[in-house]
Amino acid sequence: MFWRGIDVLFIQGGGAGAYDEDSKLAESLKRELGVEYRVKFPSMPNEDDPEYEVWKPVIGKEMAGSPGKTILVAPSVGAYILLKYLIDEGTSKPLPGIFIIAAPFPGGDNHWDFEGFSLPKNFGEKLPRGAKVFLYRSRDDDIVPFAHLTLYAQEFPRAIARETVGGHQLGNDLSIVAEDIKRLRTSD
Repeated sequence: MFWRGIDVLFIQGGGAGAYDEDSKLAESLKRELGVEYRVKFPSMPNEDDPEYEVWKPVIGKEMAGSPGKTILVAPSVGAYILLKYLIDEGTSKPLPGIFIIAAPFPGGDNHWDFEGFSLPKNFGEKLPRGAKVFLYRSRDDDIVPFAHLTLYAQEFPRAIARETVGGHQLGNDLSIVAEDIKRLRTSD
């Protein structure tokens, strides 16, 4: 059967147990979006110590496996790796929206420098044209500082930034993300 809905590719974050933890986010998104959307949530290899070169082929395969427009959603380190993928590899696929949740900003402080990969200067200009960028951050995030939201907002001046609640995992409730995804579809 041919899928006529919209694919949402959800790339997990990194760290021990990240897939299991982020599955709560993916389930929340599926529930909130309903049947018109297909949320794809691949398990990324070596989640304890995420490596761009190891995750890149999985992201590429998942992107290629979506037949039409694809919406991208990623939390934390997964968002950082997803952005690097889009900058390095690009895509010919229509991307209506990129939804970045609690992502660390490269070099935002000493704790968030990633050995072996970085994002280029002015990386916001290198993302696929036409993709709307949404940023989400909770003030009570005890893993990634709230100030990283400002750094991303400077990189993406037309991004829509949302202050949320619920810590790093947004209380495992992505209803605000789902609302923005649905609004995005109605504005097409």
